[in-house]
Amino acid sequence: MFSIRSLWYRIENKWRTGNPKYLCMKNLTRRQQQIYDYLMENQDYFDHPPSHDELCQALGLSSRGSLHKHIQALIQAGLVEAMDRSHRGIRLVEQAQQEEGIPFLGTIAAGRPIEAVPQAETLQVPDELLGSRPCYVLRVSGDSMIEEGILDGDYVVIEQRDSARNGEIVVALVANEEVTLKRIEQKPGRVILHPANAGMQAMTCSPDEVQIQGVLKGLLRRYP
Repeated sequence: MFSIRSLWYRIENKWRTGNPKYLCMKNLTRRQQQIYDYLMENQDYFDHPPSHDELCQALGLSSRGSLHKHIQALIQAGLVEAMDRSHRGIRLVEQAQQEEGIPFLGTIAAGRPIEAVPQAETLQVPDELLGSRPCYVLRVSGDSMIEEGILDGDYVVIEQRDSARNGEIVVALVANEEVTLKRIEQKPGRVILHPANAGMQAMTCSPDEVQIQGVLKGLLRRYP
């Protein structure tokens, strides 16, 4: 694991309100949000990730079975993770990413698509750049996104998602073999991947040719 000296900017997350460390997820139930908020508010004070029993006691819950269902929903939402197979240890995914770093998966083209090659290393990333779901880092190759301030050699922080809103910058798998970083426009019967370089043309594909693999959350830059 290694860290890099970086200049970074924050990409706004529509789920973040008020304090950027807190999330209000529209698809969470009231109880699930309560559990998430408790973990977030107390993460700096836990001696160890709390167990199911400890969470029940802290939240005034009488049913471990009900808590387990809520925890599973939070796990499926990518917000928390179980430390092991026992009932001890529920922690925030964002906390784990801060402590352990996030995967560096190789190089992505900001020009002509090239393959992202998995690497056996991680990067430490400021928590302000992490999304609400698991994230990974890719290194940019090419200059097709320079008008968005994304330069050759930059590192981009990507939140794992399989869908995106029009106008978001995405990691797209094209024709099931090549990966590129572009701004997406989705129309009936076609997907357009736009560069941010006036000298380059957009890529137009059929919807079944494009698989979204993540959405840009932030950028890191190494200086000489």
